[in-house]
Amino acid sequence: MNDKEIGELRRHLRRDRSNMTAICGCYVNAQKEIITQFRSSLGMMPENEAEKYFAYLKRTLSGTIGKNLIDISFKTSQVGNSEEHKLLMALRESKLKDEELLQKLYAKIIENVTMDDNYLILIGCDTYDVPFKSKDDSFQRDQSEETYTYILCSICPVKQTKPNLHYVPEEKTFHDGAMNQMVQAPALGFLFPAFDNRSTNIYNALYYTHDVKNSQDAFVEAVFNTPIPKPAAEQKKTFEAL
Repeated sequence: MNDKEIGELRRHLRRDRSNMTAICGCYVNAQKEIITQFRSSLGMMPENEAEKYFAYLKRTLSGTIGKNLIDISFKTSQVGNSEEHKLLMALRESKLKDEELLQKLYAKIIENVTMDDNYLILIGCDTYDVPFKSKDDSFQRDQSEETYTYILCSICPVKQTKPNLHYVPEEKTFHDGAMNQMVQAPALGFLFPAFDNRSTNIYNALYYTHDVKNSQDAFVEAVFNTPIPKPAAEQKKTFEAL
């Protein structure tokens, strides 16, 4: 995927444009124990709350290609035959409505992700009517070329804040506040299938990592069953050394 294709998806990920109807979540502690799970209707929640969920998912499509955003390629033998590809395809086709499939994905993530803090797994399924793009790069939104259905997963650390004084308007004074558990920007995540040449590519996925020095290889191996490509800078060093 290139910057233009990623940017197009990011612009689509808004409450007033997206066709995503629900967000699924799984809250996990540092001991790999599930604290809670939920499925929330985006249409029923307050607008500012829904936009925050979209913001977390959108951050999974940010950063530098080849550094934070890495193309994952499935082997031809994997597509349609392997357990990992079948799971991703089934999640997409069910639009996350199959609870058993969701549990399988949660289990893969929890078993293989390494986090020092609690973390939140967020996953949504969206359908994008890809508008026709003319030669001058303008979009004809009333002319759709195809429908692109994808799942987007964000894994966000949750930090516990220290108690601070806060103002209570009813009493016109300050009181000590309780500790809060605040969701941070995603540490990692993925998009499947890829949006290559503005079209569905089930042979590829897009992997996101915030910390390029901690690529979470076990997570990539579990979800995609393929080694993560080396970052562009590391490939350059290897080439120069050879």
